[in-house]
Amino acid sequence: MASESRQFGDAGEEIAARYLMSLGHKLIERNYHKKYGEIDIISTTGKRYIFTEVKTRDKQSPNVFLPEDSVNYAKARKLRRICQIYLSEHNLFPEEGWQIDVIAVTIDKIEKSAKIRHIENAIGDIR
Repeated sequence: MASESRQFGDAGEEIAARYLMSLGHKLIERNYHKKYGEIDIISTTGKRYIFTEVKTRDKQSPNVFLPEDSVNYAKARKLRRICQIYLSEHNLFPEEGWQIDVIAVTIDKIEKSAKIRHIENAIGDIR
C-alpha cells in the first residue's frame, strides 16, 4: 500500500494529466523510471515532446516555498538527462524539438479543490 505522501503526489499527477489532456496533449507515458530519476508525464502536442515534472503541495502546509521552487539546478540537470535517455531509447528525433514543463498543483484538502500553475518550457528550450 502506498504511503499517504505517495497517494497525495499521485493525486496531483492525476490532476496534472487531466489538465494536459484538456489542453490537447496526447499522453504517451507516466512515471518513466531510470536509475537517474523519473519523469512524471510524457506527452506530445503535434510533433513536439513535452516532459512534465509535477510538484504537489497541500495548501494548509506551513511550507513557505511554492511547489515549483523545488525544481532547482540539480533537479533540472537530472530531468534533462532522463529526457535525453528517453528520446534515445525510443529512437525519437522530434521535428519540433522537446521541452520540460513544470506543473505545480496546490491542493486544498478542506475545500476539496486544486489550483494549477503550468510553467511551460520551465527548464529552457532544448532541441
